[in-house]
Amino acid sequence: MSTENEGNEGTAAEAVPSVPSAPPVPADAPQGPPESTPASAPDAPVYPQAPNTAAAQQSPPAQQPYPPTEEPATATTPMASVPGTPPPGLQSAAEANWPPPPPAVPAYAHHGAGGGGTGPVWGAPAQLASPEGPRKRGMGGLVAAVAAAALIAGGIGGALGYWAADRNDSSNGSTTVAASANPQDLKREPGTVAGVAAKALPSVVTIDAQGGDGEGGTGTGFVYDKEGHILTNNHVVASAANSGQLTATFSNGKKYDAEVVGRAKGYDVAVLKLKNPPSGLAPLTLGNSDQVAVGDSTIAIGAPFGLSNTVTTGIISAKNRPVASGDGSGGSNSYMSALQTDASINPGNSGGPLLDARGAVIGINSAIQSTGSSAGQTQAGSIGLGFAIPINQAANVAQQLIKTGQPVYPVIGATVAMDERTGGAAIPDQGTGGTAAVAKDGPADRAGLKAGDVITKFNDTVIDSGPTLIGEIWTHKPGDRVTLTYKRDGKTATAEVTLGERKGDS
Repeated sequence: MSTENEGNEGTAAEAVPSVPSAPPVPADAPQGPPESTPASAPDAPVYPQAPNTAAAQQSPPAQQPYPPTEEPATATTPMASVPGTPPPGLQSAAEANWPPPPPAVPAYAHHGAGGGGTGPVWGAPAQLASPEGPRKRGMGGLVAAVAAAALIAGGIGGALGYWAADRNDSSNGSTTVAASANPQDLKREPGTVAGVAAKALPSVVTIDAQGGDGEGGTGTGFVYDKEGHILTNNHVVASAANSGQLTATFSNGKKYDAEVVGRAKGYDVAVLKLKNPPSGLAPLTLGNSDQVAVGDSTIAIGAPFGLSNTVTTGIISAKNRPVASGDGSGGSNSYMSALQTDASINPGNSGGPLLDARGAVIGINSAIQSTGSSAGQTQAGSIGLGFAIPINQAANVAQQLIKTGQPVYPVIGATVAMDERTGGAAIPDQGTGGTAAVAKDGPADRAGLKAGDVITKFNDTVIDSGPTLIGEIWTHKPGDRVTLTYKRDGKTATAEVTLGERKGDS
């Protein structure tokens, strides 16, 4: 759409009188005192003047509807487009039946043809006043006076609109309307993703772990309490836990040195402590992962591939998903009964919070399922299968690590085969290193379990492998009573087991 000022100039055929650019005023229209011609302002629109016809020459100056000017009868009107523009060519005004455009009329001041802009605003061309003989005074003069008043009002409205647009053009170079820049107008509602992210981001840190041998990586953590404890994954800090350097960078760019308070390899949980924590730390609110339902909204925050403060969204796509993962250093595996989400999680998201729609932490992002690395790549990306440690379990582990510096694991006192999808967790004939598969006087032994039994259910959860059983056991605490369903010699039986404990990582 053009914003240039367009001018229409043309000369009517000599045999046809020129059509007025404004409706002529009858000779007996109401008289008014003569007015002086106002000085033209730079921003004021130029009104079209009455044609130089015989009737106009005989009319007194006070009867002219527009201020007379000394310029020719053509007018320049700013416009984007004009409905009903005459076709090109040498066509007289009488032949085209097309009057020149009137002054700009605002949309709310339309007459006759309506607001659609498809019909002529001026109506049919008025007949020129005859110089011969007096005319009868009647409705014609009143109609002409009302039409002149309406056109003048429309011209004033058009002038004001043009002045405002011209001022906008001169200051901004555009006639577009800018949105308000008031900060209050940019606030997001607390329940929106933007609102949750804005509140949570200041409490999420990017962890840089550099080992003494030069190895390291980037992960994520979040503020656990006001004392400066940071909750994250063990595999994020494993390379720098003994003789490396750890730093935590907040979303405002401030960086702090950190040290390991405790690690739980089996749970894949670690707690760091900022060496000089800033004042005003805001711990993230912890939710209840036992109340999470499939389909609940999720928000993941982390530093995928080193891109700090990245926010992704999704849903809980499954619960109690058995997951086994390594710590990245070739050590022992960790096991979890995980929350599965389709929120985009990639390397670097590990240790970051998985939030619910209210902004409460329901899990720690820990692992992803991928199709494998491509040639030349060492890490694969998200395919929509991410796994998080339920926060109820992670919080219990964190409290133990802060209190004692070492983890405490619930156990049944029996070794199970780690083959997956074997129809259950089978107790082998012998344990690791030739030890007994069922510890003497341990929880399983006291419940009557023996080598060769296959555990198929843990409470109401179906067990299809050893890792699934371990993940379920570790969602509980030592001293909890659970029900094990198992098969022996083709028969199904149940046993009540009180979970024992094991301190530290073996």
